[in-house]
Amino acid sequence: MPDDIKVKICGLTDPADVPAAILAGASYVGFVFFPKSPRNLDLEAAAFMAAAVPEGIIRVALTVDPDDALLDALTAHVQIDMIQLHGHETPARVTQIKQRTGLPVMKAVGVADETDLTQIDFYEKVADQILVDAKPPAGADRPGGNAMAFDWTLLAGRRWSKPWMLAGGLNPDNVADAVHQTGARQLDVSSGVERAPGEKDADLMRAFIDRARAASED
Repeated sequence: MPDDIKVKICGLTDPADVPAAILAGASYVGFVFFPKSPRNLDLEAAAFMAAAVPEGIIRVALTVDPDDALLDALTAHVQIDMIQLHGHETPARVTQIKQRTGLPVMKAVGVADETDLTQIDFYEKVADQILVDAKPPAGADRPGGNAMAFDWTLLAGRRWSKPWMLAGGLNPDNVADAVHQTGARQLDVSSGVERAPGEKDADLMRAFIDRARAASED
């Protein structure tokens, strides 16, 4: 079984989610720090869960337009390996956050049509990784985790200088198509492996990763 497909299971909320995600084969685990999300964690819960993640698995803190106070609290109290920025952070702010935290940064870029891809050119100059996600619908109060996909053919044949990860509406039923259409080697899933909002399902996590890896062999 190839190990070059890397999967991030995002939005873990229960301590039992950590070993379940690891056993399923996750390379990244994500913790959400955004009050409007059903997957939001306080620092105490996040610290407890992050401490249980074994070495070699990347712990990602998902934030939305974080201020310096939140960044300082996160880095002081939670064992985090990477900051994910899922708001309207400018390239300059991305650089500031990298310098302040001393951590690599993954910047999310929302995509609805081809014109949105131009944003990646700006952010890949300053971010360590790019998360290519579906742009939220008008009026949405959350920038991600909306179980929405976008037109994956927009990414066919595209490559960037920084590692990138595909997100947006992925689930065990469509992940093979997503891998085939985009050539993505990194995938991010949250709601697509849940039995209810914020409640991860071990069987769905395992199915997602197994099918992603199988698709990479085709």
